[in-house]
Amino acid sequence: MPISPNFTSILSKDWEINFTQCTPGGGLKYTDLCNILQLTAAAHSEIGGISFNDMQEFHQAWVLSRMRVEITALPKSGDLVTVTTWINSLENSRSVRALEMHVNGKKIVGSETYWAVFNTQLRRPEALALPYEHFELYPEKRATKEGFSKININHEKEFVFEKNVYLSDLDIVNHVNNVKYLEWCLDHVDPKKILKQEVESFEMNFMKELSLKDTVEIHENDEKENSRFSITKGEKTCFALQLNWKK
Repeated sequence: MPISPNFTSILSKDWEINFTQCTPGGGLKYTDLCNILQLTAAAHSEIGGISFNDMQEFHQAWVLSRMRVEITALPKSGDLVTVTTWINSLENSRSVRALEMHVNGKKIVGSETYWAVFNTQLRRPEALALPYEHFELYPEKRATKEGFSKININHEKEFVFEKNVYLSDLDIVNHVNNVKYLEWCLDHVDPKKILKQEVESFEMNFMKELSLKDTVEIHENDEKENSRFSITKGEKTCFALQLNWKK
C-alpha cells in the first residue's frame, strides 16, 4: 500500500493488556511483550509503505536479527500501554529500530531491534527494493541504556531438551517465529524467577532460520547474574539468548 497520509517518523500506538497475555503472577509474559513490540514495529512499517505486503511484491520481508529488551516493570492485565517506535538507522538491507513502552506516562520497557531484509524465495539477505527516504532517522535517540552485545555461548553448558519444529512454530515467512525461540528457552527457566519478574534485561541473537520438521537441541549455561541458552541444529548454532537477572 502507498505511504499513509498519517505517516510520521515516530509512531505511538496504544495496546490494552488482556488476561490471555499474562502469567499466573499477573504480569505480561515476556513473549507477549516481544509480540506487542514487534506488532508496533509492523504498524509503523505499514503506514510507511514498507510492510510485509508491500515488500512481498519483490519477494522480501523484514526478519529480526537481534533484539535487546530492558525492563523496569511489566504491565498487568487491564493496563493500557503506549508503545513508541522510531528508526535509528536504515541503509540497504539493515535497520536498527528503537521501541519504548509506557504506562501512565512512565517508561517501563526499552528495546533495540536489528532487522535485515530477507528474500523469501532465495532465503538470503538483500537490499530493500522499496523507497525509505521519507523516514527521518534518529541515530542519537536511544531506547536502551546499553546496545547490542555478543552473547558468549562458548561457556560450559548442559543439554536441556530436544525439540522438533511443528507447523504451530512457523510464521508467515515460513520459518520459526522469533518469539518461539524465546518461548522454548523460557519453558526451562525456574518458574519462580519468571513469576517474580526477576528478568532485568534480555538479549536475543538470531543466526540461522529453522524450518518445519527440523530437530534442534536446547543448551543452557546458568550463572548467578545471567542465564544463557543456545539452540543448535547439528553442529550449527541457530539462536542465542541471555537473560540478565536483577541483582
